Amino acid sequence: MASLDRVKVLVLGDSGVGKSSLVHLLCQNQVLGNPSWTVGCSVDVRVHDYREGTPEEKTCYIELWDVGGSIGSASSVKSTRAVFYNSVNGIILVHDLTNKKSSQNLYRWSLEALSKDSSPTGIIVSNGDYDREQFAENSVPLLLIGTKFDQIPENKRNDVLTRTAFLSEDFNAEEINLDCTNPRYLAAGSSNAVKLSRFFDKVIEKRYFTRDPSQMQSFTDRRRFNFKSLHND
Repeated sequence: MASLDRVKVLVLGDSGVGKSSLVHLLCQNQVLGNPSWTVGCSVDVRVHDYREGTPEEKTCYIELWDVGGSIGSASSVKSTRAVFYNSVNGIILVHDLTNKKSSQNLYRWSLEALSKDSSPTGIIVSNGDYDREQFAENSVPLLLIGTKFDQIPENKRNDVLTRTAFLSEDFNAEEINLDCTNPRYLAAGSSNAVKLSRFFDKVIEKRYFTRDPSQMQSFTDRRRFNFKSLHND
């Protein structure tokens, strides 16, 4: 097992959105009984079968880096977090579906991780949108996960799902909405499990199976962020 290839996936989002519970569920297939605040960064590992059921099937380690802290932290804290952003192969953006602010802050989290040499606050313009010229392209696979789906009242779910659809489009990423205290949301064969497997396959593909070896770290495909009207709904 020590010879397995591995990839590094960041798990980012505001404090309290359920990142630690999510990582525990993904890696241990169990509910985290007593979640606590993450200080610095916590790393857990998931074993994933790349392209399972095909002749290209390959078992890999997925390192999930649960980064603690708040997007509003002092610059010294952000500088410390930047250490965790090196050599990233994929990012899971986590937000609390009952907390719109945590959804809005995903833009800042992504900018902090993907443009770690500059401050995200310098990219926000006065109207609350993002300067596309400063951060126009992204080559790292992203997955959007909304937590606490069970806590959304039935009559509010359509509004919340519409909002998350905008997020998904902005980040050009698939979305999964779940309850971290219920493993059934990631049951084998479910649409969520398929999306999760597809994301990990993409991360591994980008890391190890890019045709041009010179592009292995920078990756070849490009996607443009189109920040839309999340801040105005």
